[in-house]
Amino acid sequence: MSFGLVAHGIGVVLGAVAVLTGWLVFRTDSMVRASFWLLASFVSVGGILVLLNARFLGFSVMLMMAGEMAVMAIFMVMLMMNPAGLNPMTMVHQHTVAKVSGVVAFLALAVVGVLVDFPDQPATQTSAEVTEQLGIEELGDSMLVFQTAGATLLATMIGSIALTSRRGRYGNAEEGSAPPSLVPPAADTSAEAS
Repeated sequence: MSFGLVAHGIGVVLGAVAVLTGWLVFRTDSMVRASFWLLASFVSVGGILVLLNARFLGFSVMLMMAGEMAVMAIFMVMLMMNPAGLNPMTMVHQHTVAKVSGVVAFLALAVVGVLVDFPDQPATQTSAEVTEQLGIEELGDSMLVFQTAGATLLATMIGSIALTSRRGRYGNAEEGSAPPSLVPPAADTSAEAS
């Protein structure tokens, strides 16, 4: 059995999983479940990209969507009037418009996929060169700005986790933590003495 046949089989399975989980996003009655079905769909699409030898894009899709869907599920639980985001609710509004636009979009993409003559050229560059060219093309002169923004966002996430942990910014939450006084400690004792 050749690797190409195995890769083709895996691609068909990943494609079926992507379509099925994408459909389940709109069939489930919970926003939290919908976000995790969407995550499964995007991970399957990322797997297909990896099989198509676009490893950078495939893993980027997987990593970005994993973080994004996890954050979305957390915000659903925090901000919805729905405890834990698990109470039944409808995910589709304007059913007729949604069905018609979905069928039209599918047919348009199917026509493009079947009728367009896509180029069939093997890659002549190494993946490192392609990744470097892609980074320069996407970011250009803004590379340092994006790297700085990434480090800043990472520091923000770590700081927010530290602040919201069991021992919060103002002490242990179970002991009734309170923010510190706005009056400095030295002035506090002198005010009590007089």
